[in-house]
Amino acid sequence: MNGHEFDLWSQAQVAAVEAALERWVPSDAPAGLGQAMRYGVLDGGKRLRPLLVLASCDAVAGSVPAAMRAAVAVELIHAYSLVHDDMPCMDNDILRRGKPTVHVQYGQAQAMLAGDAMQALAFEVLTPEPGPGGAPEVAPVLQARLISLLARAAGHAGMAGGQAIDLASIGRPLDEGELRDMHRRKTGALLQASVLMGAACGDIRPEARDALSDYGAAIGLAFQVVDDILDVTQASETLGKTAGKDHDHNKPTYVSVLGLAAARSHAQALREQAHAALRRSGLGGAASLLAVLADKVVERES
Repeated sequence: MNGHEFDLWSQAQVAAVEAALERWVPSDAPAGLGQAMRYGVLDGGKRLRPLLVLASCDAVAGSVPAAMRAAVAVELIHAYSLVHDDMPCMDNDILRRGKPTVHVQYGQAQAMLAGDAMQALAFEVLTPEPGPGGAPEVAPVLQARLISLLARAAGHAGMAGGQAIDLASIGRPLDEGELRDMHRRKTGALLQASVLMGAACGDIRPEARDALSDYGAAIGLAFQVVDDILDVTQASETLGKTAGKDHDHNKPTYVSVLGLAAARSHAQALREQAHAALRRSGLGGAASLLAVLADKVVERES
């Protein structure tokens, strides 16, 4: 797949995800809660996690309606985590996606509730009511599988656990293994789950699923390595969030542990691991979207 073909595909998918979020994130939740939710998730971000869901579904010729619900659900979980992470009790950030963070715009209490509501909405999206014909858009067995993957990635063994380690590590040196474990949970788990949720929407051999899991783990870690690099090499205007905050908060990063040159080399090595996993999957050209996404994760500049 060439770059132009990928760009056309990604633009169409992002537009479809935006339309689904626009449809499913309420504007009429009480006391302004809907507006805070929509502010936190609409019209911003790379939508990398939804793209991974949809590309993985494409690779296994899976159910597109189910994958779209999974894509929206994983983005809601990601958005809620950002709302909470930006709050004064966590990272205390005032800029996200080029605009004031939710707690700056709506107050801390409303931001906390907006995050809570987005988390709940993610699982509501994955469990649609039966349609006019009596059959749900997502089969109950698949609903359970998607819920399991998302909950495990977001909970104590995944994203929330990684954030807890992150907060506990401020001002404390970590070795590379400890840093890898923290980011495997905090960032990597949800990216890996995105790949596996898309794959769950179709039929796939266990060996191919294991290979896609390895692919997801590699790009999940690569994303964080590149994030740490960009935090010290790009301006806030480019990133859409406060640059240099990890250094200012005395947080361990791949740059502080490995150095900038070694962190860049590590990101390239992880990209090669991701491509090797795709080759091992046996999916061939069907996985071309995932291959391009691995490159985009490492080559991004914001």
